[in-house]
Amino acid sequence: MVDWIVEKRKLIIETWGKIKVKVVRPLALRWCLIVYPWTQRYFGTFGDLNSAAAIMGNKTVAKRGITVLNGIKRAVYIHQEHLRQAERSAKLHVDPDNFRLLGDCLTVVLASQMSRGFTPDVQAAWQKFLTVVISALGRQYN
Repeated sequence: MVDWIVEKRKLIIETWGKIKVKVVRPLALRWCLIVYPWTQRYFGTFGDLNSAAAIMGNKTVAKRGITVLNGIKRAVYIHQEHLRQAERSAKLHVDPDNFRLLGDCLTVVLASQMSRGFTPDVQAAWQKFLTVVISALGRQYN
C-alpha cells in the first residue's frame, strides 16, 4: 500500500474541493462506457448504450456514475487505514481491471475540469490515491 504523506492527502482533498462535482460524478462513468465499450456488459439493464450520444444522455448511467463517484468522494475524506477497512465489507461482481479503466477516465475528466490547475503534482497525488482505492476494490472481486 502507498503511504500517504500529509501534503499528498491535502492536495487530493483540495483538488476534490475545486472540481465541479455534479459534472464529474456522472461524466467519468459515461466516458468509461464510451472509451472502453466492453465495460458496458455490466450495465445490460441500463437501456440504450449503443452510441456515445445515447450513453451521454442515459439517466440511469448518470445515476450509477454519481453512486460510484460518491464512493470515491468518501475515500477522499477518510484516512488510509479506514479506507482499507471500509472496502473489506463490500463484495463486488465487476472485473477489477475495470476499476483501473474508470480511474483512468476519472483522471482525464479531472484534468479537463481543472485545466492548468491539474499540475503534474496533482496528477501524481491522484494516481497514487486511485491506485490505493482500485487495489482495495479489486480485493473484493469474487
